Amino acid sequence: MSRKFTPKVVTANALLEGDVVYLTADDRWTRDHTEAELIEDEAHAQVRLVDASSRADEVVGAYLADAKPGEDGPEPVHFREVFRTRGPSNYAHGKQETV
Repeated sequence: MSRKFTPKVVTANALLEGDVVYLTADDRWTRDHTEAELIEDEAHAQVRLVDASSRADEVVGAYLADAKPGEDGPEPVHFREVFRTRGPSNYAHGKQETV
């Protein structure tokens, strides 16, 4: 028996900067997880992932990450994805400067 599909967001790393980015419903890349498109249909998620993976001039390493609906938009489910929303951890810079 297959598992029930859980909501996802498409995430990758920006090709030039290396920042974590998320695909929005209007086909933009954003660095803000809450702006990501929350995908609740497995077939649509696969189509969006294929599209994201074909944009090699913009991003690398696209994949589907579990997410859940939140007050301000999608929220990460797994600790790895929570960590990725905060940016690099080697010293306070980028996203971590504002936290």
